[in-house]
Amino acid sequence: MRQQTIALRTSGKKLHNITSQVSAVLAQSGITTGLCNVFLRHTSASLIIQENADPDVLADLETFFSKLIPEDASQYRHTFEGVDDMPSHIRSALTKTSETIPISNGKLALGTWQGIFVWEHRNLGHTREVLVHITGC
Repeated sequence: MRQQTIALRTSGKKLHNITSQVSAVLAQSGITTGLCNVFLRHTSASLIIQENADPDVLADLETFFSKLIPEDASQYRHTFEGVDDMPSHIRSALTKTSETIPISNGKLALGTWQGIFVWEHRNLGHTREVLVHITGC
């Protein structure tokens, strides 16, 4: 078993690919078969598995969520932390804060075009913590 925290400095609202960092934790564990749980310790960002080949997919996701969840302070009561904070909480609630990925032959058993992303929902960058927990043999 191995557990490690990855600290990620985001650069504002966008998707940040962390697949290589999670794979590095797996490699250090020596585990060849098992499960990798990835958990994001925040409520205004998300963790998703998504297309990692065509950046247009990530741009389209951001565009869709911007239309679905507008940054309009008149629509929310929770505005103390800025106009982008409550929409960030809604985005996080509609996506995920954890993912579990099978481990096969010492590798993350992701599909060909899949990557693990932290999706920063705030306009300014933040330091985000991702807890990687690996179990198996």
